[in-house]
Amino acid sequence: MGILSPLGIGLEENWAAISSGRSGIGPVTKFDASDLPSRIAGEVRNFNAEDWVEKKEIKKMDPFLHYTLAAGQMAVRQSGLVIDDSNAERVGVLVGSGLGGLETIEKYHTILLEQGTKRISPFFIPMLIVNLAPGHLSMRFGCKGPNSSMVTACATGNHSIGEAFKIIQRGDADAMIAGGVESTITPLALGGFCAMKALSTRNDEPRRASRPFERDRDGFVIAEGAGLLVLESLETAKQRGANILAEIAGFACNADAHHITAPSPGGQGAARCMQLALKDARLNPEDLDYINAHGTSTQANDAAESQGMRRALGVHADRVWVSSTKSMTGHLLGAAGGVEAVFSILALQNGVVPPTINYENPDPECDLDYVPNTAREKAIKTVMSNSFGFGGTNATLVFRKYEG
Repeated sequence: MGILSPLGIGLEENWAAISSGRSGIGPVTKFDASDLPSRIAGEVRNFNAEDWVEKKEIKKMDPFLHYTLAAGQMAVRQSGLVIDDSNAERVGVLVGSGLGGLETIEKYHTILLEQGTKRISPFFIPMLIVNLAPGHLSMRFGCKGPNSSMVTACATGNHSIGEAFKIIQRGDADAMIAGGVESTITPLALGGFCAMKALSTRNDEPRRASRPFERDRDGFVIAEGAGLLVLESLETAKQRGANILAEIAGFACNADAHHITAPSPGGQGAARCMQLALKDARLNPEDLDYINAHGTSTQANDAAESQGMRRALGVHADRVWVSSTKSMTGHLLGAAGGVEAVFSILALQNGVVPPTINYENPDPECDLDYVPNTAREKAIKTVMSNSFGFGGTNATLVFRKYEG
């Protein structure tokens, strides 16, 4: 696994923060946000691209590509997977992003207006297109298997991991590098989300701004980062003596077919997606120990997801633990599912369920056990992770503790 988020760089820093309920939200520092209603974000701090990318190549890439290469190298390093002529055609990459190189688009649009077309970099297009994320990883590691990108808004990370899982399951690859990445803390992105009134304006209390499922939530907090996994068939993992971290047991995706931004009434689409993922995993609702919820801290999403979990799980909804790690990271958009997959697997490994922080006043529409404010220790075996995106796209993953 490889991760960078507002909580830190690498597994150790991220787990220390998540398990202790520490927020990574702060004032926007990437640009002057003083004229915006929302001036807070989950920025990746202390990131040095030179640690992961050759110095001469850095300016040829948007930051989302720097993040991709960093998380990818972390993941491959931890996996111990050696990619060479003997297996290169059986190793693929599936990494997506919600918005891709938006920072590059904004920069070169300004250059176009102020200096004309002759000042546009020949690297402009390769810097911004989403599929250069798996492209760069394939070139870095020599992966010659399936190579593509998912672009499904905030469900991107889950879709990427889920589809990579299915690629291996159907025999088209033995291993895949998969997940999501995002770096769009920019004037245009914040301006757009502010225009939608989607972001929290709790600017004076940034660490308390993201409060999923809580009565006084007022919007999500935009964030950035990357979360990537190395997936492998059990057979090839065992053959090379890999340290198996967890098993992906199930995946499902579907559509609300309802609205461009609002979830379907009562979380119907989300409920069906969760049920389909459980079916794919050959599990019953009572087999679930923990749900890493999408939990964005918006009024509509949190209520609909809560209702969807109740629809999907029936009476077990009152017994399963649910939390939103976005209370600490903010919402990483296309990277959210990848980062939350890492958190889900770490929860399985460590027997610790991360909390939903900033939970002070219950909302009658959100009536489940959200693990408020403090992590809980429990030997858990099965975790579900939800991601939902604009356009009514839903994706659910099920992870299971690997027991040999």
